[in-house]
Amino acid sequence: MKLFKDLYQYRELLKTNIKKDIRGRYKGSFLGILWSFINPLLQVVVYWIVFPYLMGRAAMEGENYLIYLITGLIPWTFFMTVVSQGTMCIKSNAGIINKVYFPREILPISMVASGLVNFFISCIIILVFLLGSGVGISYHIILVPVIACIEALLALGLVFILSAINVYVQDVENIVQFLLNMLMYGSPIIYQLKQFDSAGFLYKLIEWNPMTILITAYRDVFMYHRWVDWQDLGIVFLLALVLVVLGYEVFKKLEKGFAEQL
Repeated sequence: MKLFKDLYQYRELLKTNIKKDIRGRYKGSFLGILWSFINPLLQVVVYWIVFPYLMGRAAMEGENYLIYLITGLIPWTFFMTVVSQGTMCIKSNAGIINKVYFPREILPISMVASGLVNFFISCIIILVFLLGSGVGISYHIILVPVIACIEALLALGLVFILSAINVYVQDVENIVQFLLNMLMYGSPIIYQLKQFDSAGFLYKLIEWNPMTILITAYRDVFMYHRWVDWQDLGIVFLLALVLVVLGYEVFKKLEKGFAEQL
């Protein structure tokens, strides 16, 4: 496949771009990479304080809500950040695109790869809270990189499509932010799926959400110390592969007009 050939040929540029994306997140910041820990931690604290009162404590009965929240919110933050920033990656590099030739797909790929690295750094927060709360850590966490790579593939497929369309349609960035906000509340991040048992269609809609399956998988290995549902995770993996292939084709087709539009 031409994609892999190009990635190998321009591997040094890809590495440089990944490093630049990681450093660029914290450029000019006094705390630097510590924001990888502080940002998700502040989000967790806000939700932990506010949402048990909004939902009622009985809704989370039997759960360690702080750990439940952390194991859902940090993986979600990874997905949300990659998709929102990836949508803008072509437009934000317009100057380079118009001056130098290189495979344009390196830009979305490096954005997703840097987000994946950032997520693995953020996982240290999860491990610290697991140990500090007494939930502990089990050997099941060896599956975290597998789940994270499937999530990254899913995000990459979306970023291929959205970053290319965003060059032509200026409203895409705002639409994506709106849809991501909706998707967050359509995923069991701050609530439990069982709360919607009586709402048949809504329950199924949330249950079939790929992010629900991924977040459940993270909680299985981090919080509940058990293996994931391989069938559900396999379906998301196949969906991610299809989305990457489709997204790449859309990206390459629209790529021809990037120089004229930027």
